Amino acid sequence: IYGDSADKAARFIMDANQAGVPLVFLSDVTGFMVGRDSEQEGIIRRGAKLVNAVSNSVVPKITIITGGSFGAGNYAMNGKAYAPRFLFAWPSAKYAVMSGNAAAKTLLDIQLAALKRAGTEPDDEELLRLYEQVKAKYDTELDPRYAAARLWVDEIIEPNDTRERLIRALDACAQNPHQEEFRVGVFQV
Repeated sequence: IYGDSADKAARFIMDANQAGVPLVFLSDVTGFMVGRDSEQEGIIRRGAKLVNAVSNSVVPKITIITGGSFGAGNYAMNGKAYAPRFLFAWPSAKYAVMSGNAAAKTLLDIQLAALKRAGTEPDDEELLRLYEQVKAKYDTELDPRYAAARLWVDEIIEPNDTRERLIRALDACAQNPHQEEFRVGVFQV
């Protein structure tokens, strides 16, 4: 998610909340853009606006994970932590804190540091074996069935069933028209 996209999405979410319009999130996000240029453009402040708008949203929210849903992008796109009324995933979805490659590299760095502290210096072959072992475990946990088994996802749906499930979910949301007051607290502009 780029900074200008975060600003635009935050404004859209605020407008939807003021008008009482439900929000549908189609999520395929690796996270927020990183790097020197993004930092200078204020990605942290701009991303925080989006996360603030999503987390304080009072209209019904429905999330459909179509691809990846990782890290802070998961929060910004109304992940489980922000209580969507319905959270669906396509069979192609990947749902975790980070991708398998990124997680394997990070966890390998942690394991390598622990081994070095213990006085062991693994060779390249052992490092590759550790990396593949961690990546395989993490890739298994990225599967939407893993998330559904833990009730992180309400249902895994086929892409061609998306419209039908979305209509049913919006109908269910319409059965409870009560809406709390929309408050975002301190909102950085």
